[in-house]
Amino acid sequence: MSDTMRALVGADTGSGYHLAQDAPIPVPPPGMLLVRVHSVGFNPPDAHKTVDYLPSNAAAPSPAGGGCGFAGTVAGLGEGVTRFQVGDRVLVCSFGPVDTDMSNGGAFAEFALAEQDSSYRVPDTMDFAEACSIAMGLAAIDQLSMMHGGDNNNTTTVLVSGGTTPTGIMATQLLKMAGYTPIVTCAPADNALCQEYGAAACFDSHSPACGADARVHTDNSLLYALDFIADDISMKMCYEAVGSGSSYYYGLKKPANAIAIKYTRRDVRADWRLAGGVQILGGGLDNLPAALEDLKTGSMHNAKTLIVPLMA
Repeated sequence: MSDTMRALVGADTGSGYHLAQDAPIPVPPPGMLLVRVHSVGFNPPDAHKTVDYLPSNAAAPSPAGGGCGFAGTVAGLGEGVTRFQVGDRVLVCSFGPVDTDMSNGGAFAEFALAEQDSSYRVPDTMDFAEACSIAMGLAAIDQLSMMHGGDNNNTTTVLVSGGTTPTGIMATQLLKMAGYTPIVTCAPADNALCQEYGAAACFDSHSPACGADARVHTDNSLLYALDFIADDISMKMCYEAVGSGSSYYYGLKKPANAIAIKYTRRDVRADWRLAGGVQILGGGLDNLPAALEDLKTGSMHNAKTLIVPLMA
């Protein structure tokens, strides 16, 4: 394997991007993987953040950081990696450079580093672009774990709004595996399906009393609501469901009237991660500089997660 790769890096002036033909391929440090990147995913707001990730006037410029994650095959292993082998197909949840000194971070490249604990196996039946599209659900669970201090040995109840959405189904399963008690909103006809995936209770998403019913069920003690529908109705429902006192609402996108709803309760902390669907963007690495610049300047108004296949 060559020692260099193609990678999107920062311009020498400190702003903008250019495609380097001979960026150094990073060597995986202990506990990390080297991944041959097949697809990357990012959200429009990440285009603004990416500028900060790019070092200027660097002797060995590092690749730009991906926003939602990337998928590919394991090409190398750092010392101590036991969960993966070279050739494994993986999805990596990534929100920028993967190492703190930014010398080798970033996913907009032919090869990227990945932390073993932030990587997941991709089934042979799933293509890499599809794998990138589920990174937001994984990130939502990671966000919840950080909010709760990383303690996975608990029975904390978490409301999943949109229990039959693809991300909601995944979230329910992951919450259950992590030791949480997931409760979900869904149509009554889907109760059995949601319970099969791990829901401890289901509430009728079409009922005006949905939020109130969930609040009664949790004895006014619900702390966390993950909203995978994320419209005005579902946000109001979540606000009705969470208990009195400090609680947390997390939505995958910002509803139209989010600010007005947010201030109906000052005791609820609200945050959003924009993910309004998936759009495949062609052109690979060659097209990324122009696409990122369009997103940064607002020329491309898109609320979707963008998936960019780098390899055919």
